[in-house]
Amino acid sequence: MKKYFAESELLINADGSIFHLHLRPEQLADKIILVGDPGRVATVADHFEQKECDIQSREFHSITGTYQGKRITVISTGIGCDNIDIVLNEIDALANIDFQSRQEKDTLRQLEIVRIGTCGGLQPDTPEGTYIASVKSIGFDGLLNYYEGRNRVCDLALEQAFVTHMQWNLQKGAPYVIDADTELIERIAGKDMVRGITVACGGFFGPQGRELRIPLADPNQNEKIESFVYNGLRITNFEMESSAVAGLARLLGHKAMTCCLVIANRRSGKANTGYKNTIDGLISTVLDRI
Repeated sequence: MKKYFAESELLINADGSIFHLHLRPEQLADKIILVGDPGRVATVADHFEQKECDIQSREFHSITGTYQGKRITVISTGIGCDNIDIVLNEIDALANIDFQSRQEKDTLRQLEIVRIGTCGGLQPDTPEGTYIASVKSIGFDGLLNYYEGRNRVCDLALEQAFVTHMQWNLQKGAPYVIDADTELIERIAGKDMVRGITVACGGFFGPQGRELRIPLADPNQNEKIESFVYNGLRITNFEMESSAVAGLARLLGHKAMTCCLVIANRRSGKANTGYKNTIDGLISTVLDRI
């Protein structure tokens, strides 16, 4: 018997749209671009030749349209893995649950999800302006630990190596390591993006080793992260969503990856807060290759 999703578990608005995103099933494309900033949705959609819908709800702004014959939905998630939990589960529900019967559809509709974001570079070869594709993500957020199948999809050997290298304090919760979709990485990253391991943090300040008025629990965290090497891969950057995007997509049967523009390099101490004028190059690259 098919599982029935109760009203308290699958929240559907009176107009037939999903609770947070306010999208209806027919408004979601198979190719999806995620951005953090709601204002960046319009920047992506400015490239579209046609637009079908433009919907805003809280920090979630969604536009579906057509680019070079490809139907694409761009959605803003806001900041953090907690919001990714909402967005990934809701777009999967739109694709794979019948809203009339509240039951899973017979055939999986696989989505192709690319997050375009900004990040902090951690290595000498990741200065401001670098494009980084997250081949693997280490989640400090703990989100995937709440889902069955976490160990089945994660790189447990890398997790153990990282925990040992970092002398990880279990009070922080267990980190998890997840791979991006290999085919998407090859197609989107091409030959002009740096490929590496991304750390997805549960915050912008302390979790990323920034110290303002509160001292850090581990003042040497970033130095240990920068020195970690596993099978030739180094940790290239910090951001706050890639692990949840890749992890939930893998559990749900979708293809996903994250690519970011470096706007600050933690080793050099330099930052470019005017990055909004330069991220359009990364947007154009992803649109061409998705």
